[in-house]
Amino acid sequence: MLHAIIMAGGSGTRFWPESRRFKPKQLLALSGDQTMIQATLERLGDAVPESRRFVLTNQDLVDAVAKQLPTLPVANIIGEPAKRDTAPCVALAAAIVQHRDPDGIMVVMPSDHVIADQAAFRAAIATGVKLIEQDPTRIVTFGIRPTYPAESFGYIERDTAIANQAGAFNVKQFREKPNRETAQRYVDAGSFYWNSGIFLWKASTISDALEKNVPEIQKHICKIAEAMDTPQYAKVLQEEFTAIKGKSIDYAVMETYPNVVVIEAPFDWDDVGSWQAIARMHPADKQGNTVVGSHLGIDTSGCIIRTHGDHTIVTIDVDDLIIVQTEDATLVARKSSEERVREVVQALQDKGLGDKL
Repeated sequence: MLHAIIMAGGSGTRFWPESRRFKPKQLLALSGDQTMIQATLERLGDAVPESRRFVLTNQDLVDAVAKQLPTLPVANIIGEPAKRDTAPCVALAAAIVQHRDPDGIMVVMPSDHVIADQAAFRAAIATGVKLIEQDPTRIVTFGIRPTYPAESFGYIERDTAIANQAGAFNVKQFREKPNRETAQRYVDAGSFYWNSGIFLWKASTISDALEKNVPEIQKHICKIAEAMDTPQYAKVLQEEFTAIKGKSIDYAVMETYPNVVVIEAPFDWDDVGSWQAIARMHPADKQGNTVVGSHLGIDTSGCIIRTHGDHTIVTIDVDDLIIVQTEDATLVARKSSEERVREVVQALQDKGLGDKL
């Protein structure tokens, strides 16, 4: 059976001041009326029933996630006791799936991406499941055809086509985030995709790969698995998961696994990585300003402005700014400095302003 794993442990620091410690990006409504995590679960439609949907998140966010997803079984919201990157998250999820369904297949996806065409997304998942049923040792990922030379994404280089399956290719290799010149070469080559971070595999296949490549992680996960459905489970999860040294699933498995297939995604995708994503999801006015909320601009162009309620932002003679207003904090930054927003969290800690985190 197919099980869905939603990774929702990120902190979303590039979306300060809206993204906070107890309400990070995945719990915000950035692209519509639904929050990111609500849209992610809805995207699954009838492809995966709620009983086989699992959210892995920060232990401190379990209640907030449960509030946003009231129909999801509470037992299917798993709180990680420590932030340990994606490989331990996947390893724990695989153990949970195997405990319930030893022959289960998993689709693993982030909780904070935007995918517009839900039907195309589900069709792509069905194609991936078919490929795994043909060869259970396969790992399937989804590649996004690049539209510009992005430096903030990893890339997947495709190899030979899979017989009788349009849009599916063996993977030649994964590439780390490139500089702009290298990224342009990837785009020009036509054989590279952005790495979407969405994966399909049998739970047993990924567990075996993790055991081979990072046995130090699996050692702790096995102890957690042994304690499932026992009174000691919470204690063992806390102790063993915290003892893991974090590692990404790309480093742990994907970059060295010999049997990876990439499906060229038939859907539009946005990782919503920073405030400039707002401009891709909302229309701009005649001056090139993307405004969500109330704004009066005089000689203002190319700005991204987001406010709430009846609070009006007024700008005069400015351009290319990001302006975000919340109840207790306001961000004003040059678009070209958007990556520096993540520095705010550390700076606030240094100044003793933890109430703004």
